[in-house]
Amino acid sequence: MHAAGPKNPLHGITLQMIVTQLVDHYGWEMLGRMIPINCFNWNPSIKSSLTFLRRTPWAREKVEALYIDSLPDMKGGAESSAPSGGGQEITD
Repeated sequence: MHAAGPKNPLHGITLQMIVTQLVDHYGWEMLGRMIPINCFNWNPSIKSSLTFLRRTPWAREKVEALYIDSLPDMKGGAESSAPSGGGQEITD
């Protein structure tokens, strides 16, 4: 199990939130390539994935590890969607 507390990146994050964010970021096809489990590859849904991951500790650990590794990309993706230039005015 993971240590509880605010320093744990999974603290306060539900499994449903993790799966939803990974699907939003990668899509089902890429997620199924990264973690080759049937609930991501054959007729994927959040509900079926949650059922499988709650009953299968090794798969849940892989999903949680991918989520932790992907946090910088997911946070950076929100920032990179801003218009280029960063709001700074260029003067001559």
